[in-house]
Amino acid sequence: MESESSPLTGLLLTSIFSAVLGSLQIGYHTGNINAPERVIIKVFNSSWQSHYNTSISETRLAFLWSLSVSGKDFGAVLGAVGVKWLADSFGRRNSILIANALSIAASLLMSIAQFCMWFEALILGRLIFGMFCGLAMSLNPLYIQEISPTALRGAFSTLNQISFTTGILLGMVMSLNVVMGSESLWGLMLQLSLVPAAMQYFTLAFCPESPRYLLINLGEEVEAETALRRLRGNSGDIRAEMMEMKQESSFSPKCITVREFVQKQSYREPIMILTVICLGANFSGFNAMINYSTDVFLRVGFEEAEYLTLGVGSVNVLFSIVSFFLVETAGRRKLLLVGFLALGVCNLLMSISSALLNIFPQMAHLHALLVFGLIAAYESGPGPISWFIGAELFNQSARPVAMSFSSILNWGSKCLLAFIFPPLMGIAGPYTYLVFMVFALIAFFFTLARVPETRGRVFNDIAAEFQQTDSLLLTPKKLKSSHH
Repeated sequence: MESESSPLTGLLLTSIFSAVLGSLQIGYHTGNINAPERVIIKVFNSSWQSHYNTSISETRLAFLWSLSVSGKDFGAVLGAVGVKWLADSFGRRNSILIANALSIAASLLMSIAQFCMWFEALILGRLIFGMFCGLAMSLNPLYIQEISPTALRGAFSTLNQISFTTGILLGMVMSLNVVMGSESLWGLMLQLSLVPAAMQYFTLAFCPESPRYLLINLGEEVEAETALRRLRGNSGDIRAEMMEMKQESSFSPKCITVREFVQKQSYREPIMILTVICLGANFSGFNAMINYSTDVFLRVGFEEAEYLTLGVGSVNVLFSIVSFFLVETAGRRKLLLVGFLALGVCNLLMSISSALLNIFPQMAHLHALLVFGLIAAYESGPGPISWFIGAELFNQSARPVAMSFSSILNWGSKCLLAFIFPPLMGIAGPYTYLVFMVFALIAFFFTLARVPETRGRVFNDIAAEFQQTDSLLLTPKKLKSSHH
C-alpha cells in the first residue's frame, strides 16, 4: 500500500528545519574537540596545578583527555534510555525542546573550563551534552517521521544526518587554530552551538505536535486533524491520512513496556534488523575515521593531516546530501546493500594498502582515497538509514522504544570503538580494517536476505510484514470513529 504524496508547506519545512537544529549542535561538538587538543590540555595542566599544587602525570592527563572526548558518547547512551519516557509523556515536539535545555547548559559549562580554569567543567559538560545527543538523535527522526508525508519520509529523515555532518564540518573549521581553536578563543568556540539552540526555541515552539502522537497516544482526534491540516495545507488529502492513522491506531496498544517490546513475537524480526543495521554501520570503520582520521593520515606519512581531515568532513557532508536525493528513488534496501558492500571493499583495500606501505610508499595516496571512499559509502546509505529505520519498522506504541534502542546501539558502539581503535591498531595494525570488513559484509548479506523495502509504504503496511506470528494483532480493537 502506498500513500499519495502531499504538498510541501512552509510550516512542514519549518518544523523539520527546526527539529534538525539539534543535530547541527551534535555534529558541531563532535567535530570541534580534536583540533584544539594541545591547547585544551595546557588548561588541564594549569588547572590541575592550581587545584592540587602539583604537576599532573602523563598517564592521568591522557586518561582525563580520553574521558573528555568519549564522555559525550557515554552520556549519549545514558540519554537514550530516557527517549521512550520523554516522547510518550510530553510528546515528540515538546521532548525535543526539553532536551535542548541540556545542550544549552552543557555549552555554558564547557566554556567555563577556560574562563574559570576548571577542567572538570569540560568533562561534565561533555557528559551532559552527550545526554542531549542520546535524546535528540532519537527524538528528531521520530518527530520528522511522524509529521512527514509517506513519499518524502526517508528524504526528510536524511536531513537529520545532513545537519549532523554539516555540524561536524563546521566544528572542524571553527576549531582550527587560525580560526577559533586558539588559547584565547577556544572557550568562546564551544559556545557557538548556543546559536542553533536558541533558534530552535524560537521556531519549533510554534510548530505543531505530531498528529500521530495526538491521535494514537492521546486519542485527541480533533487536535490531530488540526495539526495535520496545519502541516499539509488545505490541498493535502487529510481524510485519507487520518484514516491511515486510525487504522494504525486500531492495531496499536497505547503503550508498550520495554519488557513487552523484547518479548512480543512480531517485534523480534524488526529488532534483529535494527540491531544488524546499526552495528554493521557503526563497526564498519566510519567512526574510527571520524575520530582518528588525523592520526590515520599521519601514520601513512601525510604531514598536513589536519587539512585531509577537513576533506573527510567535506566528503561526509557531500554524500549525506547524495543520500537525501537517492533514499526515495533508489530506496532504503538498495542503498544499504551498495553501502555495506562498498564499506567492505574499502576496508579490504585499506588493509592491503597499509600492509604494503613500507614496500610501496605511494600507497599512502591510495589509502587517503580509500578513507574518503569509506566515508562516502557510509553516508550514502548505512549511516543516515541506521538513525531512522527504527521508526519505520515499528508501530506507534513501539516506535519510541525502538528509537531509544537504536540510539543505544549507535552511541554505545561509537563509544566502544573510540576506546578500542587505538589499542586495536597497536595490536593488529593494518589487519584492524579486516575486522571492520567482516562487520560490513555480515550486514550486507543479512540485508540481502532479511531486510524489506520501506520506501513509499505507510507504517501499518510495513508492520503487517511482521505480524503474521503475533495473534494479538489479528484482532484489532474497536475504533471510536469508522474508517471503512
